[in-house]
Amino acid sequence: MQINNFKIETEQDIHDLAQLFNAYRIFYKQESNFLAAYQFIEARLKNKDAEFIIYKNNEKKVVGFIQLYPIFSSISMKKAWILNDLYVHDGFRRQGIAEFLMKGAIDLAQQTDAKFLMLETCVTNKSAQSLYKKMGFTEDKETLFLTYSCQ
Repeated sequence: MQINNFKIETEQDIHDLAQLFNAYRIFYKQESNFLAAYQFIEARLKNKDAEFIIYKNNEKKVVGFIQLYPIFSSISMKKAWILNDLYVHDGFRRQGIAEFLMKGAIDLAQQTDAKFLMLETCVTNKSAQSLYKKMGFTEDKETLFLTYSCQ
């Protein structure tokens, strides 16, 4: 499979990405809502508050993506990144696309002199955990990760 590029360039890229984003949300037990997914992606791009790394197949259709959000580390006074979303279309899994996308995320973190790149995944998502560990991610044994749900 040929790597065409990893940046959003066309309206069709946004449409394809929104379809994948909708499928990603369905995977996580959310209702299908393509219009809301499209508007969410559009807003991230317009507001420039997220970075997307995409993978296109030979037909120039987006078949995988990562979405990252910038944050900051007060202690180090440096940028950091949250790798929030990673998804590859069902028909394109096990072809190295997720690893390609992860390398793109790591490159972005290094190019922006980030202190760290963090992510979370479900404890049951063993295949994702395997990939993340293969890519050099480690479990933080020194901090306790807590969340407060507002909904």
